[in-house]
Amino acid sequence: MSSGDTRLTRAAGTTSDDRTEVTTARSRTLVGAAIGLTRVWRATRDTAQAAARAVVRTVRPAGVFVLAAATFGLIGGIAFGWVEWIVAAAAALALLVLSVPFLAGSRSYGVDLTLSHERIVAGSEVDGAVVVRNIGRRSALPGRIDVPVGAGIVEFPIPLLRPGQDVARTVEIPPQPRGVLRVGPAITVRSDPLGLLSREHAFEDVHDLYVHPRTVALPSTSSGLVHDLDGNPTRRLVDADMSFHAIREYVPGDARRQIHWKSTAKTGRPMVRQYEESRRSRMAIVFPLREGDFASPDEFELAVSCAASLSLRALRDARDLDIVVGAEIPRVVRGRLRAIRRLSSRGPRQLLDGFSGVQRLTNTMSIADVCRLTAEAGERLSIAVVVAGSRVGLAALRHAALAFSVGTSVLAVVCDERAHPRSQQLGNLTVVTVGVLDDLAGLLARGATG
Repeated sequence: MSSGDTRLTRAAGTTSDDRTEVTTARSRTLVGAAIGLTRVWRATRDTAQAAARAVVRTVRPAGVFVLAAATFGLIGGIAFGWVEWIVAAAAALALLVLSVPFLAGSRSYGVDLTLSHERIVAGSEVDGAVVVRNIGRRSALPGRIDVPVGAGIVEFPIPLLRPGQDVARTVEIPPQPRGVLRVGPAITVRSDPLGLLSREHAFEDVHDLYVHPRTVALPSTSSGLVHDLDGNPTRRLVDADMSFHAIREYVPGDARRQIHWKSTAKTGRPMVRQYEESRRSRMAIVFPLREGDFASPDEFELAVSCAASLSLRALRDARDLDIVVGAEIPRVVRGRLRAIRRLSSRGPRQLLDGFSGVQRLTNTMSIADVCRLTAEAGERLSIAVVVAGSRVGLAALRHAALAFSVGTSVLAVVCDERAHPRSQQLGNLTVVTVGVLDDLAGLLARGATG
């Protein structure tokens, strides 16, 4: 190799070496110039991209129209000698120039966004408050505050504020459907009177407004139709429980505390007590969420309210409760993946928060598959309540009920806004059909009448 410059550098955090060689002084000059030009080009490109993004955020649609009028007016006026076009272009440019001072000023606002309630029932209104304070040392020019409320925006004008001065505005949120509504962040907007240019700054204060489903008070699940024979013995024999069954001969491994000494003395052989296992009070609410099971969005909302009402009643009865809903399954693995999701049942608030966020799913399992996976994943259930739409037939409900063990009582609640309230018995499956939410309490209180 001829004389030149050889440099060896090691990349930080790597075990390999990057070797760079420049053979001659002239090459070093060319390479240095190329590297310098590349850096200048990258810096210019990044600056231009940042400026373009700033222009897009700053220039409003009206400003784009005025800018286009100024550009084409100058081109047309100079090319064709039309004085009127030149005058119009000059006026448009003057408007743009006069709009720039309205954007001046630092971000000297302090914004506090609060809601009177962060949890409401579907169909209820809620109020909020926005307090804007000038935290700078100079007066803040008039502007505007935008508060996103879900997919909409609430706008408030902000007057001239002296240092330390604040102004409060009320946010009135109209009745909302069930869901989780994001309120905020508040956005300060500086704009000219014509709305040609604007300057925005978003704050970090964001609130999630939980709109709970409507629920109805239900009779206790220990009476009426929803019962699970708490404390009644099953046919499974165990070594320790509350219901005594029989005396049998001792076998190795039995607990010595279960030895029945009187029988042992009579027979001369060790005898132990045997019990029948008592049925445990464990309940599951199964709600598959499959879009094709419901005839309309209103019918789905009725099903959500029924599932939430049943869950609240079980929670108040201090039952061990599982709330199982369908899960979204990617289309590419549909048929090869099974998935369910559990909602929190730690308390009424967490329970209703979970029901606020459920939505109909296009790619999810059928009602039978959700019930089967629920039975496989959970402990032995004493009762399972399956909430379904009107498009789920009785045959599909009976097939879904077969997923649970023989000792599990299965109740299906079918939501059909066009049907009259009724209940029917199909073998071990009880089917209750409700047309409105208030039907549910009456049917559960009366029990199955055939």
